[in-house]
Amino acid sequence: MSAILTDMSPLALWTDLIHEAERDAAMRLGEELESYLVFVLMGHARDVQLGRNAVALDYLLARAESGARAKQQLRDIGDRCLLLAGLYPEQAQRRLVSIQYFLEMGRHAYDELANALRTGVAELYGHLAHAFAQLVRVLLQLRRRMREVTPLVLHELCCVGGIDRDPLFPGAILLGASKVRH
Repeated sequence: MSAILTDMSPLALWTDLIHEAERDAAMRLGEELESYLVFVLMGHARDVQLGRNAVALDYLLARAESGARAKQQLRDIGDRCLLLAGLYPEQAQRRLVSIQYFLEMGRHAYDELANALRTGVAELYGHLAHAFAQLVRVLLQLRRRMREVTPLVLHELCCVGGIDRDPLFPGAILLGASKVRH
């Protein structure tokens, strides 16, 4: 998992991480679902609004829309539920719902989107709806793996890689700093 510290492209890095999580989960999603998951992760890597609204409310509002806007909102809801259930399951407890809530809402959003689209892309969203729980399982393995590796990577950066620390904030790592400030 030292791939985190390489100069790999984000696409290659996320793809490798998904493959490792699949191995950990003892499952294979297939190229279509892996690719979709990689692009969702890349697209939401810096999304600070991921848990912004109640998913059920957004789902109802999306169903009241029509055309391209409704389809976009359904896809966003499916993607958010996928990430919340797989990477941030503690959000369910904070929102006083179960993980099953995110599983069902995400699956329904993708399924409704598949029914609203024409052939081709509709098939992808049908596969996403059908495999929603497996996608979440892979993301949970990715989350577990990342939590195990992060402290090791930080330790390696500090002890071996010569990363500086801020004397005013001993726990902070100064990325991009050349010397410790005194």
